[in-house]
Amino acid sequence: MGKFSRTDKIDVICEGGIQRGTHMLKALSVGAKACSGGRFYLFALAAAGRAGVERVLGNMRTEIERDMKFMGVTKLDQLSRDNLRFHPSR
Repeated sequence: MGKFSRTDKIDVICEGGIQRGTHMLKALSVGAKACSGGRFYLFALAAAGRAGVERVLGNMRTEIERDMKFMGVTKLDQLSRDNLRFHPSR
């Protein structure tokens, strides 16, 4: 993957494959300006209607807040590549 930063001239928006809060945090940490996810709430909508969507969005928010604490950040604009560990073999 190339190096991206929030100051580059092209805005990167991660769409597709987002299933967890950690996926969003990783994408934002490597420079994505925004993330969107559809599948995780569409499955909840089909299975349980509005209550299912409210539950899955609440779970996503809880996961993002928890994982931001693990990363040592309190705001999304504090995310950077420094918050991630990269394995040289991958």
